[in-house]
Amino acid sequence: MKQMRYILTRPCLQEGVLRLQKYLEPTFPESGPAVFVDDRGREHGVQIDRAAGVVRGLHPLYHDANLGVNDVLMITPLEPGRYSVEGIVKPHAPITTPRPEHQRTPEPRRVVVTATPHVREVRLQHAQSPEPARPVAPAREPLVPVAQAPEPPRAAAPMPSPAPAAPRVAAPTPGPVPETPEAQLAELASLTGYRLSYAAPGVARLAAELGEFSYVVHVALGESARRPGWENGADHSVLLTAESQQVGTSRLTREALVALLEHARLAPLSPIDLRPYWEAGDLDLNAAAGVSELVGAHLAQRGAFSFVLLTLAAQPAHSIIGVPRLAERLGSGVNPAELRSILDTLSRAPFLALTPLPGGQYLLRAGVAEMLRDVADYADGVRRRIRPATPVQTEARRTPTLV
Repeated sequence: MKQMRYILTRPCLQEGVLRLQKYLEPTFPESGPAVFVDDRGREHGVQIDRAAGVVRGLHPLYHDANLGVNDVLMITPLEPGRYSVEGIVKPHAPITTPRPEHQRTPEPRRVVVTATPHVREVRLQHAQSPEPARPVAPAREPLVPVAQAPEPPRAAAPMPSPAPAAPRVAAPTPGPVPETPEAQLAELASLTGYRLSYAAPGVARLAAELGEFSYVVHVALGESARRPGWENGADHSVLLTAESQQVGTSRLTREALVALLEHARLAPLSPIDLRPYWEAGDLDLNAAAGVSELVGAHLAQRGAFSFVLLTLAAQPAHSIIGVPRLAERLGSGVNPAELRSILDTLSRAPFLALTPLPGGQYLLRAGVAEMLRDVADYADGVRRRIRPATPVQTEARRTPTLV
Protein backbone atom coordinates (compact mmCIF):
# COMPACT_ATOMS: atom_id res chain seq x y z
CA MET A 1 0.00 0.00 0.00
CA LYS A 2 1.05 3.60 -0.57
CA GLN A 3 2.95 5.31 2.25
CA MET A 4 1.61 8.74 3.19
CA ARG A 5 3.50 11.63 4.77
CA TYR A 6 1.87 13.84 7.41
CA ILE A 7 3.48 16.95 8.93
CA LEU A 8 2.53 17.55 12.56
CA THR A 9 1.21 20.92 13.70
CA ARG A 10 0.88 22.32 17.19
CA PRO A 11 -2.93 21.75 17.33
CA CYS A 12 -2.39 18.12 16.28
CA LEU A 13 0.00 17.59 19.18
CA GLN A 14 -2.12 19.47 21.70
CA GLU A 15 -5.29 17.59 20.79
CA GLY A 16 -3.63 14.24 20.05
CA VAL A 17 -5.21 14.06 16.60
CA LEU A 18 -4.33 13.61 12.96
CA ARG A 19 -6.39 15.74 10.61
CA LEU A 20 -7.82 13.98 7.56
CA GLN A 21 -6.70 16.34 4.85
CA LYS A 22 -8.08 15.57 1.42
CA TYR A 23 -5.05 13.58 0.29
CA LEU A 24 -5.35 11.38 3.42
CA GLU A 25 -9.06 10.57 3.12
CA PRO A 26 -8.55 7.45 0.93
CA THR A 27 -6.11 6.13 3.53
CA PHE A 28 -8.83 6.21 6.21
CA PRO A 29 -11.97 5.25 4.28
CA GLU A 30 -14.24 4.37 7.24
CA SER A 31 -15.00 5.72 10.71
CA GLY A 32 -14.39 3.50 13.72
CA PRO A 33 -11.60 2.04 15.83
CA ALA A 34 -8.18 1.36 14.31
CA VAL A 35 -4.67 0.42 15.42
CA PHE A 36 -1.44 2.30 14.74
CA VAL A 37 1.71 0.15 15.06
CA ASP A 38 4.85 2.22 15.70
CA ASP A 39 8.40 1.38 14.59
CA ARG A 40 9.01 -0.50 17.86
CA GLY A 41 6.06 -2.77 17.30
CA ARG A 42 3.87 -1.12 19.97
CA GLU A 43 0.18 -0.87 19.20
CA HIS A 44 -1.82 2.31 19.78
CA GLY A 45 -5.60 2.25 19.66
CA VAL A 46 -7.09 5.22 17.77
CA GLN A 47 -10.54 6.32 16.63
CA ILE A 48 -11.20 7.43 13.05
CA ASP A 49 -13.91 10.09 12.80
CA ARG A 50 -14.63 10.80 9.15
CA ALA A 51 -17.44 13.24 9.96
CA ALA A 52 -15.11 15.42 12.03
CA GLY A 53 -12.20 14.81 9.68
CA VAL A 54 -9.77 13.57 12.35
CA VAL A 55 -8.12 10.49 13.83
CA ARG A 56 -8.19 10.74 17.65
CA GLY A 57 -6.23 9.15 20.47
CA LEU A 58 -2.68 9.88 19.34
CA HIS A 59 -1.30 11.55 22.48
CA PRO A 60 0.55 8.38 23.62
CA LEU A 61 2.08 7.81 20.19
CA TYR A 62 3.25 11.41 19.84
CA HIS A 63 4.67 11.34 23.38
CA ASP A 64 6.46 7.98 23.02
CA ALA A 65 8.05 9.02 19.71
CA ASN A 66 9.06 12.42 21.14
CA LEU A 67 7.45 14.17 18.19
CA GLY A 68 7.18 17.93 17.99
CA VAL A 69 5.89 20.67 15.72
CA ASN A 70 6.87 20.14 12.04
CA ASP A 71 8.05 16.58 12.69
CA VAL A 72 6.78 13.99 10.21
CA LEU A 73 4.56 10.93 10.61
CA MET A 74 4.88 8.30 7.86
CA ILE A 75 1.69 6.21 7.58
CA THR A 76 1.44 2.88 5.74
CA PRO A 77 -1.86 0.92 5.58
CA LEU A 78 -1.29 -2.74 6.50
CA GLU A 79 -4.87 -4.04 6.40
CA PRO A 80 -8.32 -2.56 7.07
CA GLY A 81 -8.16 -0.72 10.40
CA ARG A 82 -4.42 -1.36 10.92
CA TYR A 83 -1.57 1.00 10.01
CA SER A 84 2.19 1.11 10.38
CA VAL A 85 3.46 4.51 11.52
CA GLU A 86 6.97 5.93 11.83
CA GLY A 87 7.88 9.27 13.37
CA ILE A 88 10.70 11.30 11.81
CA VAL A 89 12.12 13.99 14.07
CA LYS A 90 13.54 17.01 12.27
CA PRO A 91 17.04 18.12 13.31
CA HIS A 92 17.62 21.07 15.60
CA ALA A 93 18.73 24.47 14.37
CA PRO A 94 22.46 25.19 14.32
CA ILE A 95 24.65 26.91 16.86
CA THR A 96 27.07 29.02 14.86
CA THR A 97 30.74 29.73 15.51
CA PRO A 98 31.45 33.30 16.72
CA ARG A 99 33.25 35.52 14.27
CA PRO A 100 35.36 38.65 14.78
CA GLU A 101 33.28 41.66 15.69
CA HIS A 102 34.12 43.55 12.51
CA GLN A 103 32.84 40.61 10.43
CA ARG A 104 29.94 39.61 12.60
CA THR A 105 26.36 39.71 11.41
CA PRO A 106 23.45 38.95 13.70
CA GLU A 107 22.89 35.18 13.91
CA PRO A 108 19.55 33.50 14.59
CA ARG A 109 19.02 31.93 17.97
CA ARG A 110 16.68 29.13 19.03
CA VAL A 111 13.77 30.34 21.13
CA VAL A 112 11.42 27.93 22.87
CA VAL A 113 7.91 29.14 22.09
CA THR A 114 5.94 26.48 23.96
CA ALA A 115 6.82 23.38 25.94
CA THR A 116 4.23 20.96 27.30
CA PRO A 117 4.24 17.20 27.82
CA HIS A 118 2.91 16.80 24.27
CA VAL A 119 4.23 19.84 22.42
CA ARG A 120 7.60 21.45 21.94
CA GLU A 121 7.88 24.36 19.50
CA VAL A 122 11.21 26.01 18.78
CA ARG A 123 11.66 28.87 16.37
CA LEU A 124 14.65 30.74 15.00
CA GLN A 125 14.63 34.38 16.07
CA HIS A 126 16.69 36.83 13.98
CA ALA A 127 18.22 39.92 15.48
CA GLN A 128 17.74 43.22 13.70
CA SER A 129 20.24 43.61 10.91
CA PRO A 130 20.73 46.00 7.97
CA GLU A 131 20.80 42.91 5.74
CA PRO A 132 17.74 40.77 5.01
CA ALA A 133 17.41 37.59 7.02
CA ARG A 134 18.93 34.58 5.34
CA PRO A 135 17.52 31.05 5.54
CA VAL A 136 19.54 28.77 7.80
CA ALA A 137 19.49 25.04 7.23
CA PRO A 138 18.67 22.68 10.06
CA ALA A 139 21.95 21.38 11.44
CA ARG A 140 23.51 20.03 14.60
CA GLU A 141 25.69 21.25 17.42
CA PRO A 142 29.39 20.38 17.35
CA LEU A 143 30.05 17.23 19.35
CA VAL A 144 33.15 16.12 21.22
CA PRO A 145 34.26 12.86 19.57
CA VAL A 146 34.92 9.68 21.53
CA ALA A 147 37.70 7.21 20.74
CA GLN A 148 36.69 3.70 19.85
CA ALA A 149 38.46 0.33 19.82
CA PRO A 150 36.31 -2.30 18.09
CA GLU A 151 37.26 -5.97 17.66
CA PRO A 152 37.85 -6.27 13.83
CA PRO A 153 41.38 -6.45 12.43
CA ARG A 154 42.01 -2.71 12.36
CA ALA A 155 40.69 -0.67 15.25
CA ALA A 156 39.29 2.78 14.71
CA ALA A 157 41.65 5.62 15.44
CA PRO A 158 40.59 8.14 18.10
CA MET A 159 38.55 10.97 16.76
CA PRO A 160 40.46 14.25 17.08
CA SER A 161 38.93 17.08 19.04
CA PRO A 162 37.03 19.24 18.40
CA ALA A 163 34.49 17.53 16.19
CA PRO A 164 33.51 19.19 12.92
CA ALA A 165 31.09 22.05 13.10
CA ALA A 166 27.60 21.35 11.88
CA PRO A 167 26.99 22.27 8.24
CA ARG A 168 25.20 25.37 7.18
CA VAL A 169 23.33 26.08 4.00
CA ALA A 170 24.50 29.16 2.21
CA ALA A 171 21.65 31.48 1.33
CA PRO A 172 20.77 31.59 -2.35
CA THR A 173 21.41 34.81 -4.17
CA PRO A 174 18.07 36.60 -3.94
CA GLY A 175 16.55 36.93 -7.35
CA PRO A 176 13.90 39.42 -8.33
CA VAL A 177 10.36 38.08 -8.21
CA PRO A 178 8.66 38.56 -11.58
CA GLU A 179 6.01 41.26 -11.41
CA THR A 180 3.31 39.79 -13.62
CA PRO A 181 1.34 36.62 -12.88
CA GLU A 182 2.26 35.30 -16.33
CA ALA A 183 5.97 35.64 -15.58
CA GLN A 184 5.55 34.17 -12.09
CA LEU A 185 3.73 31.13 -13.44
CA ALA A 186 6.39 30.73 -16.14
CA GLU A 187 9.14 30.63 -13.52
CA LEU A 188 7.15 28.28 -11.29
CA ALA A 189 6.67 25.93 -14.24
CA SER A 190 10.37 25.96 -15.12
CA LEU A 191 11.43 25.28 -11.51
CA THR A 192 8.92 22.54 -10.72
CA GLY A 193 8.52 20.66 -14.00
CA TYR A 194 5.15 21.79 -15.36
CA ARG A 195 4.64 22.61 -19.02
CA LEU A 196 3.02 26.05 -19.27
CA SER A 197 0.64 26.99 -22.05
CA TYR A 198 -2.63 28.90 -22.32
CA ALA A 199 -5.94 27.10 -22.74
CA ALA A 200 -7.74 30.38 -23.46
CA PRO A 201 -7.04 34.10 -23.09
CA GLY A 202 -6.22 34.69 -19.43
CA VAL A 203 -6.30 30.96 -18.55
CA ALA A 204 -2.88 29.47 -17.84
CA ARG A 205 -2.52 25.71 -18.28
CA LEU A 206 0.02 23.92 -16.04
CA ALA A 207 0.48 20.36 -17.31
CA ALA A 208 2.30 17.74 -15.25
CA GLU A 209 3.29 15.26 -17.96
CA LEU A 210 4.12 12.26 -15.78
CA GLY A 211 2.51 9.28 -17.41
CA GLU A 212 -0.02 7.68 -15.10
CA PHE A 213 0.63 10.48 -12.60
CA SER A 214 -0.18 13.25 -15.08
CA TYR A 215 -2.65 16.02 -14.30
CA VAL A 216 -3.54 19.51 -15.52
CA VAL A 217 -4.24 22.72 -13.59
CA HIS A 218 -6.05 25.70 -15.11
CA VAL A 219 -5.34 29.07 -13.50
CA ALA A 220 -7.74 31.88 -14.38
CA LEU A 221 -5.76 35.11 -14.09
CA GLY A 222 -8.89 37.14 -13.40
CA GLU A 223 -12.69 36.97 -13.18
CA SER A 224 -13.01 37.99 -16.82
CA ALA A 225 -11.16 34.81 -17.87
CA ARG A 226 -13.79 32.56 -16.31
CA ARG A 227 -15.84 32.20 -19.44
CA PRO A 228 -18.04 29.14 -20.03
CA GLY A 229 -15.87 26.06 -20.50
CA TRP A 230 -12.68 27.59 -19.04
CA GLU A 231 -12.25 24.54 -16.79
CA ASN A 232 -12.60 22.01 -19.63
CA GLY A 233 -9.66 19.60 -19.84
CA ALA A 234 -8.37 20.38 -16.34
CA ASP A 235 -8.17 18.12 -13.30
CA HIS A 236 -7.98 21.16 -11.02
CA SER A 237 -9.10 24.73 -11.70
CA VAL A 238 -8.30 27.78 -9.59
CA LEU A 239 -8.85 31.52 -9.73
CA LEU A 240 -5.88 33.79 -9.05
CA THR A 241 -6.92 36.23 -6.31
CA ALA A 242 -5.52 38.34 -3.52
CA GLU A 243 -5.05 36.65 -0.15
CA SER A 244 -7.74 38.83 1.41
CA GLN A 245 -10.27 38.10 -1.34
CA GLN A 246 -12.73 35.30 -0.59
CA VAL A 247 -14.42 33.73 -3.60
CA GLY A 248 -16.87 30.91 -3.99
CA THR A 249 -14.44 28.73 -5.94
CA SER A 250 -11.00 27.16 -5.64
CA ARG A 251 -8.29 29.76 -5.65
CA LEU A 252 -4.56 30.42 -5.86
CA THR A 253 -3.58 33.62 -4.09
CA ARG A 254 -0.96 35.97 -5.49
CA GLU A 255 0.86 35.96 -2.16
CA ALA A 256 0.97 32.15 -2.14
CA LEU A 257 2.31 32.13 -5.71
CA VAL A 258 5.21 34.36 -4.68
CA ALA A 259 5.86 32.09 -1.66
CA LEU A 260 5.87 28.99 -3.89
CA LEU A 261 8.50 30.61 -6.11
CA GLU A 262 10.71 31.30 -3.10
CA HIS A 263 10.34 27.72 -1.86
CA ALA A 264 11.08 26.26 -5.30
CA ARG A 265 14.29 28.28 -5.46
CA LEU A 266 15.48 26.75 -2.19
CA ALA A 267 14.91 23.06 -2.87
CA PRO A 268 13.60 20.84 -5.67
CA LEU A 269 9.80 20.68 -5.84
CA SER A 270 7.83 18.56 -8.29
CA PRO A 271 4.22 18.34 -9.49
CA ILE A 272 3.91 15.25 -7.27
CA ASP A 273 4.74 17.38 -4.22
CA LEU A 274 2.27 20.09 -5.19
CA ARG A 275 -0.70 17.97 -6.28
CA PRO A 276 -2.23 17.60 -2.76
CA TYR A 277 -2.36 21.40 -2.50
CA TRP A 278 -4.21 21.76 -5.81
CA GLU A 279 -6.59 19.02 -4.67
CA ALA A 280 -7.28 20.87 -1.42
CA GLY A 281 -8.77 23.66 -3.55
CA ASP A 282 -7.46 26.72 -1.71
CA LEU A 283 -3.76 27.31 -2.25
CA ASP A 284 -3.27 30.31 0.01
CA LEU A 285 -0.50 31.32 2.42
CA ASN A 286 -1.59 28.67 4.93
CA ALA A 287 -1.19 25.99 2.27
CA ALA A 288 2.11 27.50 1.15
CA ALA A 289 3.32 27.11 4.74
CA GLY A 290 2.91 23.36 4.26
CA VAL A 291 5.17 23.55 1.21
CA SER A 292 7.66 25.46 3.35
CA GLU A 293 7.69 22.55 5.80
CA LEU A 294 8.37 20.15 2.94
CA VAL A 295 11.27 22.29 1.74
CA GLY A 296 12.56 22.45 5.32
CA ALA A 297 12.49 18.66 5.45
CA HIS A 298 14.53 18.47 2.21
CA LEU A 299 17.11 20.86 3.63
CA ALA A 300 17.17 18.96 6.92
CA GLN A 301 17.93 15.70 5.08
CA ARG A 302 20.70 17.43 3.18
CA GLY A 303 22.05 18.85 6.41
CA ALA A 304 21.97 15.43 8.09
CA PHE A 305 23.96 13.92 5.21
CA SER A 306 26.57 16.68 5.47
CA PHE A 307 26.79 16.33 9.24
CA VAL A 308 27.53 12.61 8.95
CA LEU A 309 30.19 13.34 6.28
CA LEU A 310 31.85 16.00 8.41
CA THR A 311 31.90 13.69 11.42
CA LEU A 312 33.40 10.87 9.35
CA ALA A 313 35.99 13.31 7.99
CA ALA A 314 37.65 13.38 11.40
CA GLN A 315 38.27 9.62 11.09
CA PRO A 316 41.45 8.46 9.26
CA ALA A 317 41.21 6.39 6.10
CA HIS A 318 41.28 2.58 6.42
CA SER A 319 39.85 2.61 9.94
CA ILE A 320 36.79 0.93 11.40
CA ILE A 321 33.54 2.82 11.99
CA GLY A 322 31.29 1.46 14.73
CA VAL A 323 27.71 2.57 14.21
CA PRO A 324 26.76 2.85 17.94
CA ARG A 325 29.80 5.04 18.67
CA LEU A 326 29.21 7.10 15.54
CA ALA A 327 25.57 7.60 16.59
CA GLU A 328 26.82 8.70 20.02
CA ARG A 329 29.05 11.32 18.43
CA LEU A 330 26.22 12.56 16.22
CA GLY A 331 23.81 12.82 19.15
CA SER A 332 20.06 13.02 18.77
CA GLY A 333 20.23 15.15 15.62
CA VAL A 334 20.35 12.08 13.35
CA ASN A 335 17.95 9.25 14.18
CA PRO A 336 19.10 5.62 13.78
CA ALA A 337 17.04 4.93 10.65
CA GLU A 338 18.32 8.10 8.99
CA LEU A 339 21.94 7.26 9.92
CA ARG A 340 21.65 3.72 8.57
CA SER A 341 20.23 5.04 5.28
CA ILE A 342 23.09 7.55 4.93
CA LEU A 343 25.74 4.90 5.65
CA ASP A 344 24.16 2.56 3.11
CA THR A 345 24.22 5.34 0.53
CA LEU A 346 27.89 6.04 1.23
CA SER A 347 28.61 2.33 0.74
CA ARG A 348 27.31 2.34 -2.83
CA ALA A 349 28.50 3.93 -6.06
CA PRO A 350 29.42 6.61 -6.81
CA PHE A 351 30.63 7.23 -3.24
CA LEU A 352 32.09 3.81 -2.30
CA ALA A 353 33.36 5.47 0.88
CA LEU A 354 32.46 2.59 3.20
CA THR A 355 32.62 -1.21 3.17
CA PRO A 356 29.99 -2.92 5.37
CA LEU A 357 31.45 -5.37 7.90
CA PRO A 358 29.86 -7.98 10.16
CA GLY A 359 28.41 -6.70 13.41
CA GLY A 360 27.03 -3.49 11.93
CA GLN A 361 30.43 -1.88 11.39
CA TYR A 362 32.03 -0.24 8.37
CA LEU A 363 35.53 0.18 6.94
CA LEU A 364 36.28 3.74 5.87
CA ARG A 365 37.93 3.03 2.50
CA ALA A 366 39.38 6.51 1.94
CA GLY A 367 39.44 9.93 3.55
CA VAL A 368 36.21 11.86 3.13
CA ALA A 369 37.94 14.80 1.44
CA GLU A 370 39.62 12.47 -1.07
CA MET A 371 36.34 10.64 -1.71
CA LEU A 372 34.49 13.89 -2.36
CA ARG A 373 37.17 15.01 -4.83
CA ASP A 374 36.78 11.73 -6.72
CA VAL A 375 32.98 12.09 -6.78
CA ALA A 376 33.29 15.71 -7.95
CA ASP A 377 35.61 14.66 -10.78
CA TYR A 378 33.21 11.88 -11.75
CA ALA A 379 30.21 14.23 -11.71
CA ASP A 380 32.08 16.83 -13.75
CA GLY A 381 33.03 14.21 -16.34
CA VAL A 382 29.44 13.06 -16.68
CA ARG A 383 28.21 16.66 -16.88
CA ARG A 384 30.55 17.39 -19.81
CA ARG A 385 29.13 14.39 -21.71
CA ILE A 386 25.50 15.45 -21.30
CA ARG A 387 23.98 16.98 -24.38
CA PRO A 388 22.25 20.33 -24.08
CA ALA A 389 18.68 19.81 -22.91
CA THR A 390 15.49 21.74 -23.54
CA PRO A 391 15.12 25.26 -22.14
CA VAL A 392 12.84 23.98 -19.38
CA GLN A 393 15.44 21.45 -18.26
CA THR A 394 18.34 23.88 -18.44
CA GLU A 395 16.62 26.60 -16.44
CA ALA A 396 18.98 27.42 -13.58
CA ARG A 397 17.66 26.48 -10.17
CA ARG A 398 18.93 28.77 -7.48
CA THR A 399 19.50 26.23 -4.72
CA PRO A 400 21.68 26.75 -1.67
CA THR A 401 25.07 25.08 -1.38
CA LEU A 402 26.12 23.22 1.74
CA VAL A 403 29.37 24.54 3.14
